[in-house]
Amino acid sequence: MEFDYGLDFKKINFRERPELYRIGKGEQGVLLVEPYKSEILPHWRFKTEAIAKESSQVIYQMFLDYLNAEDFVGADMARKFLQMGWTRARRYANHKGGRKYDKETGEELPRRNDPEKAAAAEVFYHRYVEAREHPKYKQLKQIHREQYEQ
Repeated sequence: MEFDYGLDFKKINFRERPELYRIGKGEQGVLLVEPYKSEILPHWRFKTEAIAKESSQVIYQMFLDYLNAEDFVGADMARKFLQMGWTRARRYANHKGGRKYDKETGEELPRRNDPEKAAAAEVFYHRYVEAREHPKYKQLKQIHREQYEQ
């Protein structure tokens, strides 16, 4: 099932109502689903490789803690933050200021290569893949789909 943007995200506690959560594609809902957004977002940083290492380590530990609590929604949100660390750092590596398109013309801005942001992206990418491929994550994901997304 697709991610439902029609839900009242300001009022729903997805820890209490996991049946309302939809996995969606990629990073859908990463900045909407509470209380996880508020728990994970303060730790999400990618300015330098060192900052990305610390950030991804903290978020990956949160991912493991959610798995240990059998909290699939929390684990999936942590996985999404790791994925978003990779994609956003990549965008900043490729485009100064993170803006891919010109506001006025809509044309793609010139690409560049910022090695520091590229290194930060690589850090997040490895943690994201580690989370995505974690056997317990895959198991809980399947259970969630069978219980709530049919």
